[in-house]
Amino acid sequence: MSALTVYQESNPQAVLKHSDDYMDIAEALAFVGIRFERWEAAQVITAETPADTILEAYRSQIDELKATEGYVTVDTISLAADNPMKDELRQKFLSEHTHSEDEVRFFVRGEGMFYLHIEDQIYQVHCCKDDLISVPANARHWFDMGPNPDFTAIRFFNNPEGWVANYTGDAIADGFPKFDG
Repeated sequence: MSALTVYQESNPQAVLKHSDDYMDIAEALAFVGIRFERWEAAQVITAETPADTILEAYRSQIDELKATEGYVTVDTISLAADNPMKDELRQKFLSEHTHSEDEVRFFVRGEGMFYLHIEDQIYQVHCCKDDLISVPANARHWFDMGPNPDFTAIRFFNNPEGWVANYTGDAIADGFPKFDG
């Protein structure tokens, strides 16, 4: 189940807000400039579903988002718990960073946790199947796929070269609860 937990950046133990209500999550994130939506597939998607079939299942939503936001590249990424590189891949995303473009992820299946550092608060967003999140360009954030990742996501890019992180050097991510999913 999707959830939002908001912390004061200086106190990772004190929860300022928690909700697992989709509308409440979407409204709270919209207030700070984060897009959060739910999409439904035109067919059943499994871990074995090929990328082209996944993209076709969400074609109308993908085309609409590309048209309104100007994304030029769309792909899928899948990661399973038996991937021998899972620990290295997890570490790559766990440090606070920014991007020169929006980071847009739609969870086709599985789950992951985005942490958004907005002003003096941390927004922990548990994204699950059917959730789309768009982290604006230059927003400080990090992502945790958990110790046993099992997800498929659609990614949107303005830059055809894809994901490029600019690490902030701030160790803030180390103080917040990790995703254990």
